[in-house]
Order: sequence, then C-alpha cells, then structure tokens
Amino acid sequence: MASSISHSRQSHLSLIHFTLLLLLFTPFSLSTTITQEQEEKQDEADTSITRFQRYLRINTAHPNPAYSSAVSYLFSQAESLAHPPFSAFRRSHDGAIFARGAQDDKCIAMQYLEAIRNLKARGFTPSRSVHVSLVPDEEIGGADGAAKFVESKEFAELKVGFALDEGQASPGDEYRVFYADRSPWGLKIKARGQPGHGAWMYDGSAMENLMKSVEVINRFRESQFDVVKTGKALNSEVVSVNPVYLKAGLQSESGFVMNVQPSEAEAGFDLRLTPTTDPDEMRRRIASEWAPVIRNMSYELIEKGPIRDYLGRPLMTAINDSNPWWSVFKQAITSAGGKLSKPEILASTTDARFLRQKGIPVLGFSPMRNTPILLHDHNEHLRETVYLNGIEVYESLISSLSLFPEPSQP
Repeated sequence: MASSISHSRQSHLSLIHFTLLLLLFTPFSLSTTITQEQEEKQDEADTSITRFQRYLRINTAHPNPAYSSAVSYLFSQAESLAHPPFSAFRRSHDGAIFARGAQDDKCIAMQYLEAIRNLKARGFTPSRSVHVSLVPDEEIGGADGAAKFVESKEFAELKVGFALDEGQASPGDEYRVFYADRSPWGLKIKARGQPGHGAWMYDGSAMENLMKSVEVINRFRESQFDVVKTGKALNSEVVSVNPVYLKAGLQSESGFVMNVQPSEAEAGFDLRLTPTTDPDEMRRRIASEWAPVIRNMSYELIEKGPIRDYLGRPLMTAINDSNPWWSVFKQAITSAGGKLSKPEILASTTDARFLRQKGIPVLGFSPMRNTPILLHDHNEHLRETVYLNGIEVYESLISSLSLFPEPSQP
C-alpha cells in the first residue's frame, strides 16, 4: 500500500481490496468435573501453563473418555478472539476498534482517503498530483502486485517523485519512520547419503549431513543474534536466519518407519538480509559452508524481490540533507504536533522495495503512537483517537509534500 506524489496533474486512484484471515485464541471455562478449589486457582492466572493444565484435567481415559468436553475445549481455544476478526467492535471505555486490518493495513488506506477528502473540502489545491495505490499480494511477496505495477506503462506515466508506504505502530509517544526494509530469501537445503538399517552407523548419512549444516547455520544465527542481545544493533539491523521446516524419513500409517535411515533429508530457512548485506557473499556462504557439494548437499534459493536499485545501490532512502523530501516530511510531522523517533530499518518487508529499486525515495510511515504493535496478532485493534489523529497527520503530510517544488528524479 502506498501513497505517491508526482508531477502529473491528473489524479489517479487504484483500489484493490485484500484481506487475511487469522486463527485466534481465547480462554474457556472448565468442565464441571473440576473442583471449586481448582477453579479458584485457575482464576488467579491465565497462562500457557494453566491452559495446558485445564486441558489435562479433562478425563479422556477409557472406558468412558470425555471426548466431547475435550473437543469443546480445543475448539474454544481456536475460536478465540475477544471479538470476531471482521466485526470492527468498538470498546466503549477507550474507543478501541477490534478487527483484522485495524493496524495492518486497512487503517492507512482509509486515512489517506479521509485526509484527501478533508483537504478537498477546504479548497486545497496541490501543485503535484497525489495517487493512492492499493495492491493485492504484498503479504505473499508482491510479485503480481507492486512488482508488476512499477514495470507498467501506467506507472511510468505517473512520474512518481516520492512515496509513502506502510510503517508500524509505536508504543511510545514518538512516531516511527522506516527508510529501508530487509530483503526476504527462502532457502531450502537438501542432503543425500547412504540409506540403510537404523541399527547401522554410516559416515555421511543424509541426516548426518543435514544436521552438520543445521549446526553451521545455527552458529551464524547465534553470531547475529548476539549482536542484538548485547544492544549493539536492532533486530532489523542484522541478518536473521530462522528454520521453518524439516523433512526426512519414511512415513508409515502410524508415523514414520523407525528402523530405516533415509537417503534424503531437507530443511527450510527464512532469511532476512539487511540493505547493506553483500548478496554475493551470502550466496558464497550458502554454497561453501551451509550446503557444500563435498558433503552431498544441494540447495534452492528463492530471492523475493530486488536487493539493489537500478544503479546497484542498497535499497535505502536517504534520511539526510541529500534528500530534500526528508526535510519536508519531518517538518510536516512537526506541524501536525508530532515527533519522530530515530529512523529505522523495517525488520520485515513491504512493497516499498519495488519503488526504491526504481530510485524513488520511499518512507514507511503509519501514524500510530502510544499504540501496542499488533499486526498479525491476536486482538488487533486501534483506538479511534489514534485513528482520527492519524488523518490530521496525513493532511499535513499530503499538503506539504504535494506543494513541494523540488523536481523528482528522472
């Protein structure tokens, strides 16, 4: 999702709605077989452990298992949002509106439009055209949305000089702003080795080869995470590597065949590269250390989107005097009564990278302060006062940016 400013005098609006569903969780009252004393203890806290204890207290032993109670309990844990995810329930005492998209990302779509509506009602006339673009597949990589849009004739004709994209909520009193994203890579590594009986020990079995690679990758992960733990960098300023699946063994009706060593084993990892990470060095590390051919390893690397702009530079928007848009942005926030925290690299990924690849300066910004970060989380909500204040902030930003005379980059 992005708002862009260009030289074109003709307004343009492209709206494509997208949603995501979440599995959400909420507490449940216990079965009547639990004693009053136990119920009182349960009321003291609601944690992962106490919820587990409640499930264990349901008697599922034969000959009379209470399966209906067990099923009811499990369903209650899976149905769980304090309010249905698309109900837009408004809590009266603080004006919090609960819904999937309240923070990520239906809020800024409507705030853009409300801000433009208010500016038009006041007779505001921009020097530049303002375009609002919503695309369908940012959550799954953007390949059929923003990636194709920025390559289109229609996009080129907009002559975009600057753009805003989504940011994140700020738990504190200052707004957060993002000048870069991390780049997502998907890595699959596969090991091969001699199959055989589970009782025999082989050198270079598939599982042994895979586990050696997992150990090497984990050491790299720890070296990056240690930098974060010691406070020397934020999570978004290091390369993250997280295992997401393991696949090996011969399946049987009851699970896996336990006395057969497989000939192949596979693991998948989610990598997030910082804007300044050398991609060639990372590819070399993967090929020579993480999945070396000498250990009967192979790998598949899925690079999701660009990692350098058209001039070979890191995908970063300047946040200094070399970028005149940065000064206009900061002043507009001040004029709206807000303050900015230290600019950040976004730990995840947005469609902003596709515009930055074209050399277009983009800032990630969502006007939500004093707000818990709840994107993709249970009970996602946004207070109405924060939402309405965000509209005023966008009025200041859109008016200031659309009046700025500095020409866009060719």
